[in-house]
Amino acid sequence: MLELQGLRCGYGSIEAVHGLDMVVPQGQITAIIGPNGAGKSSTMLAIVGHVRTFGGRLVFKGEDITELSPAERTRRGLAIAPEGRRIFQDLTVRENLVVGGYLLTPGEAAAREEEVLQLFPRLRERALQRAGSLSGGEQQMLAIGRALMARPSLLLVDELSLGLMPKVVDDIFAALLQLKRNGLTVLLVEQNIQRVLSDADQVAVLTAGRLAYWGPADQAATQTDLAKLLLS
Repeated sequence: MLELQGLRCGYGSIEAVHGLDMVVPQGQITAIIGPNGAGKSSTMLAIVGHVRTFGGRLVFKGEDITELSPAERTRRGLAIAPEGRRIFQDLTVRENLVVGGYLLTPGEAAAREEEVLQLFPRLRERALQRAGSLSGGEQQMLAIGRALMARPSLLLVDELSLGLMPKVVDDIFAALLQLKRNGLTVLLVEQNIQRVLSDADQVAVLTAGRLAYWGPADQAATQTDLAKLLLS
């Protein structure tokens, strides 16, 4: 689905990721883990076009998208629920979803909204409520739901469980597994290592902007030096 070929990216003149090679297989959940400052969020934002790329290529469904604008990447099937959620606080839940479906026809948007509300029933209960008044877990559901409104083929979720109660994390991971069963490809950044090792298919460990480990999640669980990688 997605190939990162020697990706170098960062902010201003500062390079945060140094020559990253990684593959995101179609129809699977791939997780990026690593210590703070490892380049996880920089990688995610570079994929969707919100961080400067210094070198390398991004190949999405066989097409080089490295020079495409964020809007063009969205049209081709990329969508992100960013770190910090960044929902529109003063809009209602429903209005946030409408914004997420701006590329769709009214009929398509209505059908997609119903799919999102079935996936996250709590959002249906709060459809007319201001997004800023939602709990942290509900806001994360809304951020993911808004991204899903674009009908992506690859969904990116940055810092999925940060600050959330375990039950809410369970509900969101259950939703992602359902999306995977429906054929969606997922790339996420996650701090809960045990959750990643149990629910993800592939794991990439970044340290200091470089790939330290890449492989199946069930094999990562057997790596005795994984803790050392995460703390480096």
